[in-house]
Amino acid sequence: MTRPPLPAPVRRTLSLARKETFQIIRDPSSILIAFILPLILLFLFGFGISLDANSIRIGIVVQDGRADARSLIQAFEASSYFDVVTAFDQAELEPVLVSGKLRGLVIIPSDFSERLRARDPTPIEILTDGSQPNTAQFVTNYAQGVFGVWQARLFGDAAAKPSAAITPQPRFWFNAELTSRYNLVPGSTAVVMTIIGTLLTALVIAREWERGTMEAVLATPVSRIELLLSKILPYFLLGMSSLVLCAIAAVFVFDVPFRGSVFALVAVAAAFLVPALGQGLLISAVTKNQFVAAQLALFTGFLPATLLSGFIFEISAMPLPIRTVTTVIPARYFVTSLQTLFLAGDVWSVLLPAITRMLAVGTFFLTLTWLATPKRIT
Repeated sequence: MTRPPLPAPVRRTLSLARKETFQIIRDPSSILIAFILPLILLFLFGFGISLDANSIRIGIVVQDGRADARSLIQAFEASSYFDVVTAFDQAELEPVLVSGKLRGLVIIPSDFSERLRARDPTPIEILTDGSQPNTAQFVTNYAQGVFGVWQARLFGDAAAKPSAAITPQPRFWFNAELTSRYNLVPGSTAVVMTIIGTLLTALVIAREWERGTMEAVLATPVSRIELLLSKILPYFLLGMSSLVLCAIAAVFVFDVPFRGSVFALVAVAAAFLVPALGQGLLISAVTKNQFVAAQLALFTGFLPATLLSGFIFEISAMPLPIRTVTTVIPARYFVTSLQTLFLAGDVWSVLLPAITRMLAVGTFFLTLTWLATPKRIT
């Protein structure tokens, strides 16, 4: 029994998609961007970049050499947050702080033990490098925490905090150890797929315009929809292949927990590729030049996905005009969805609105691309 022939539009679309697939396979730069670059970025964000405040190098100025002061120094040395250097003169460590080799100084005054035993207010001075505000805040908070725990252990909780009626016991859901890698690795997947969806698509199709092969395609009896579908399908499959690579590396190489379902991950990634590919096609259709296409893809795709998606910087901390701009950046919703899938699971109240917004932006880009693509060249 013979199969019925496929409709002519489907045959034309599949033929053009097959041609596009062969071009991708024969182009070393496409393979490099699709598979080698994602691995490099994943290893960079997974191993090379960390937002965790561990082993911060600080100095302790010891102006009191008695047992209580030595015990406090040992508490700082035992903390995993600090890498401690001690000195007896503040002037010895100040140049090291200025040079950036130390992030803070803890000064134990000469009357520290006397005040402590007399139960008088016992201040310790904390100097931090304000040129890096986040690290300075970490040093201050962690140093106060170490001092509070040490004082409670020395006198007992009741003696250290006689008026404390409430003792908070913080718990962290989804990421109990607050490991930044658990956020960075899923977020880097969004950056990788932005490169494949936007940058690679814009470059390769702009190259066709430069070489004249796009005009040859447009001279054939092919509709704009068939042309766009034939360009989208190969890069869509390439993007999904990259997603599989990133997910496997995240779970088995970087030990990031994956608490969601494969179905939800595929659905979110497919929704994100619609605006990413649409943006790349629009750039190539408007510019028709590789250099200009690369610049536009960089400034409208890669940089927003890195800086304005919540991948590294909290969107809630941005000014209102910038927060407004982020509402039309698909990577913002993709990063949130990936972090939710990996750390929390299939939270559809988060995933469904994100998928809807990504598809809406993708429809807008594809409509503009359809309007910018000529019907036919005869």
